[in-house]
Amino acid sequence: MIGLGAIGVKIESLLIFPELLWPHVHLTNGDLIKKVAWYNALLPPAFHLPLPGPTLAFLVLSTPAMFDRALKPFLQSCHLRPLTDPVDQCVAYHLSRVRKNLPELQMEVIADYEVHPNRRPKILAQTAAHVAGAAYYYQRKDVEADPWGNQHISGVCIHPQYGGWFAIRGVMLLPGIEVPDLPPIKPLDCVPTRADRITLLEGFNFHWRDWTYRDAVTPQERYSEEQKAYFSTPPAQRLALLGLAQPSEDPSSASSELPFTAIPPKKPQNPSRARGWLSPKVSPPESPGP
Repeated sequence: MIGLGAIGVKIESLLIFPELLWPHVHLTNGDLIKKVAWYNALLPPAFHLPLPGPTLAFLVLSTPAMFDRALKPFLQSCHLRPLTDPVDQCVAYHLSRVRKNLPELQMEVIADYEVHPNRRPKILAQTAAHVAGAAYYYQRKDVEADPWGNQHISGVCIHPQYGGWFAIRGVMLLPGIEVPDLPPIKPLDCVPTRADRITLLEGFNFHWRDWTYRDAVTPQERYSEEQKAYFSTPPAQRLALLGLAQPSEDPSSASSELPFTAIPPKKPQNPSRARGWLSPKVSPPESPGP
């Protein structure tokens, strides 16, 4: 049985259900576990999760290690065809293995990108991270007498260990398991000063391409240059960047290194960049500036 912690996917809990654990999962007392009621209490009814308030839920994060430990092996082992969004499909694959290995539990997984037919998100990931105690959701309301006037300012989550170098991948809900006496856990306020919060929110809203807002706290790990290049590349070009599509309109010419069915790019790609990017012998392109 694979351990999600070993591949850079964190599911942290209060360890109140030992039967949920499996080897090498990264678990930390007091983090990333929540009751549905805490989430629903912060949101209007349209965004509520339709489960009893005491229902147990877990938040799923990916850390920088996920890129090398999970995404690359996933691509190389050819778990699915066709490949559309490698990261989302990789996370979905590993969470499906959790379900498979815990068949006695009723489990519902909601990915961060899922939406209702009216395009309303099924889960507000940053709110979920905050109420789970995983990462502090810094918003405009957290800055007293803010300087932005009529500008729209989006909020951002900062993790006490990873800063902004992580991603919220979704939630795991366990209908039928209720924890009415579970005490709430506040996220660590790791950007406590007004000046630093202004710097963080301005960096996220106006200069997000330079990655600096992610260093709001000193992280224990950052994305590699290879990983930064991947996430800086427009989604339509990422398959070619990974070496999964060739500079041809013929689908049969997709990279022979990885036997996936991939949509060919509409524009020619640099062949030396398109092939073998997963190989350690090939250097990734430099991450772009802002």
